Amino acid sequence: MTEAQLDSNQPAEAIDGPRNVLDLGAFVGELTDEDDAASDDFSLQGLEQELEDCKTDDVVSMILSKGSSLRDYTRDVENNLRQTELESIEDYIKESDNLVSLHDQIHECDTILSQMENLLSGFQAEIGSISSDIKILQEKSMDMGLKLKNRKAAESKLSKFVEEIIVPPRMIDIIVDGEVNEDYMKTLEILSKKLKFVEVDSMVKTSKALNDVQPELEKLRQKAVSKVFDFMVQKLTALRKPKTNVQILQQSVLLKYKYVILFMKEHGKEVYLDVRAAYIDTMNKVLSTNIRAYIQALEKLQLDIATSNDLIGIDTRSTSLFLRGREPLKNRSAVFALGERINILKEIDESALIPHIAEASSKKYPYEVLFRSLQKLLMDTATSEYLFCDEFFGEESMFYDIFAGPFLVIDEHMNTILPNCFDAIGLMLMIRIIYQHQLIMSRRRIPCLDSYLDKVNISLWPRFKIVFDMHVNSLRNANVRGLWEDDVHPHYVMRRYAEFTASLIQLNVDYGDGQLELNLERLRMSVDDLLVKLAKLFQKPKSQTIFLINNYDMTIAVLKEAGPDGGKIQMYFEELLKSNTAIYVEELLAEHFRDLIKFVKTRACTSRNIFFFYYNCRLYFWEIGLYLIFIHELSAEDPRSGSGQPITASEVEIIVKDFGSRWKAAIELMHNDVITSFSNFLCGMEILRAALTQLLLYYTRLSDCTKKIAGGSALNKDLVSISSIMYEIKKYSRTF
Repeated sequence: MTEAQLDSNQPAEAIDGPRNVLDLGAFVGELTDEDDAASDDFSLQGLEQELEDCKTDDVVSMILSKGSSLRDYTRDVENNLRQTELESIEDYIKESDNLVSLHDQIHECDTILSQMENLLSGFQAEIGSISSDIKILQEKSMDMGLKLKNRKAAESKLSKFVEEIIVPPRMIDIIVDGEVNEDYMKTLEILSKKLKFVEVDSMVKTSKALNDVQPELEKLRQKAVSKVFDFMVQKLTALRKPKTNVQILQQSVLLKYKYVILFMKEHGKEVYLDVRAAYIDTMNKVLSTNIRAYIQALEKLQLDIATSNDLIGIDTRSTSLFLRGREPLKNRSAVFALGERINILKEIDESALIPHIAEASSKKYPYEVLFRSLQKLLMDTATSEYLFCDEFFGEESMFYDIFAGPFLVIDEHMNTILPNCFDAIGLMLMIRIIYQHQLIMSRRRIPCLDSYLDKVNISLWPRFKIVFDMHVNSLRNANVRGLWEDDVHPHYVMRRYAEFTASLIQLNVDYGDGQLELNLERLRMSVDDLLVKLAKLFQKPKSQTIFLINNYDMTIAVLKEAGPDGGKIQMYFEELLKSNTAIYVEELLAEHFRDLIKFVKTRACTSRNIFFFYYNCRLYFWEIGLYLIFIHELSAEDPRSGSGQPITASEVEIIVKDFGSRWKAAIELMHNDVITSFSNFLCGMEILRAALTQLLLYYTRLSDCTKKIAGGSALNKDLVSISSIMYEIKKYSRTF
């Protein structure tokens, strides 16, 4: 700064006092015009070009816009820069003492760091020496660790060898003198390990210690095998005692000693085979004896249901009474009707019968009940034995050797029973029982009875086919004259057939057996042929029709009682019932209104008036239950009826007066005829309603025809009103 500037900016005292700050302005001074001129010679060359280039610059544009000279503006900038430089130098001079002090401190730090460097260099040399010593110690430690590991491994093998090969005195005492119990079996496990150790390890076989120990181990093995063999023989002998519960003995006693069997299997194969054979022989005889005794006890409870004469087409009157002395009369219905016998399938998994309890109650059972009990006992016994053989001996195949005897006993029993079994329903029940038992064994996941159950099933089906064919042949070869009775009510042969068929259909509901369905179709064809032959023995066609209707209706009713699965057979008989009902209606009306029917069919024809009549009376028909019947008859009329010749009033008058004089009495006679002819009241009322509906249709056509002929109006007084006839029909419908 210049002195003038200092004078203007500082007080007088500051100016007059001593000044420690160097005044650089006195040395540098200000820039003069000459300096600027001199500088122009050197620094302003090319300035014009640069200014031209800088015209687009924002700062230059601003200066030019103010009208200032670039040279003046440059001079001001240079002065400002010089002033700033001087101020920076003054600040540096003010801090010169601090810089000297800082330089001294840095020098002292360099000295200290130099000393520390010397110290650390010596320490580094010492650490290097220590590191080499540590490396040597580490190598020695690793070497010592390896030696220790090898010694431990050697010690472990040696200790294991010593432990496995030595024979403690206590073990010898237990094997030789101890009783076979839990401690004994634990000792057997130890002995087994020593024997396996000697046999498996090749190094042991070459050791000198084995020469001293092996004879002792062999003696202990022989003694142990001999002792457990005697023990097992003793236990197996207990199985042969009468009234012994084999399963409890197996579960509570033998399974505790299953390691004994494993020991013999591993170290006494020949003795194990003897024990195995002894067990198979023992259980074979015990189970065979028990099953034979059970079968004999069941035979005392058997109720004979059917004999060779109990067939659908056999005349019961020709059968000797002496052949039925063994069977109560109340059981005769079970020959063809299933009844409560089907409950055996609902009780399929119930416990088997206990013979002495059942015998004490003096109760007899159909054979399928005894059959289920026998098979149930066999299933439970086989399941228990199969699982025991697997757990105790580890051999499932033993089961088939053990049960060879029991299977043979049951086969002998079945071979005796089946040829004398003529109960087809019982045979089908047994077939279903076998199927259910197969499902039970499958759920148990026990396959040991698969082949046996298949074999029994295969033996039952041929016998069922034989007995079924006997029923079919009894119908085909039946003595029609011997079976015929002068009675239009359902025949007992047809009732047998209906009950027999319904029973088999019910037993086939959940199985869908196509073979059984084919057999039932054969039976249906045979009984249908026989029924037609029996119907033809009636002299009157009306009686033939009534006989067929009664039998068809009874058959349908029985099939419906068995369930909603009558299927094709029920539909077949329903069609026959429908067609024969239509025939009977015509025959019944022909007896009382022959002239009316003949006239309507030959002379009258259907007209619109009948349809209008029906439309006006449709609610009335619906009320008395004739709606569908009337529609059917109306649609069945032949529009081509009528001879084409003109109808005279006299021709119609006779028919009209005849009908008016006796129509109520005729309807009463028809009602009585139906009541006495049909055993099923409901069926009879349906037929009567159909007949009255047909009569109403005939008379409606007659009335319609009367209104069209010349002079027909004179007959109106003799015509019975339709409402009167419908009232009468409704009166009889109330009895329904």
